[in-house]
Amino acid sequence: MNVIAHGIDLIECDRIASVYERHPDRFLERILTEPERERAAAFKDPIPHIAGRFAAKEAVLKVLGTGWRGEISWKDIEITNDALGQPLIALTGACARIAAEKGIETILLSITHTPHYASASALGLS
Repeated sequence: MNVIAHGIDLIECDRIASVYERHPDRFLERILTEPERERAAAFKDPIPHIAGRFAAKEAVLKVLGTGWRGEISWKDIEITNDALGQPLIALTGACARIAAEKGIETILLSITHTPHYASASALGLS
């Protein structure tokens, strides 16, 4: 197994809260898949969780070396959790195609957050 790329992102939870308060449904439908929205809804305060997902998707895009451009959609990156809570990545669409072109077979992800900040780190592996 070889490391192809690393990506990291940090975001202020207040930034996510500001957008969420103005456009809650539109914002969540744009950046989260249905399973991601369902998981976020289970939290008393979903903002740190949503911010963590946002940071994670940004970190994955850094692994892919693309940023938000072209055909890439927020929903091309889905983050779920295994039975123990470890975040798992599923790529579809343009993100899956780009990962395959770069030889990335697996993306390992770590997410952390406080009430004020969320951060994620992703490793693309062959």
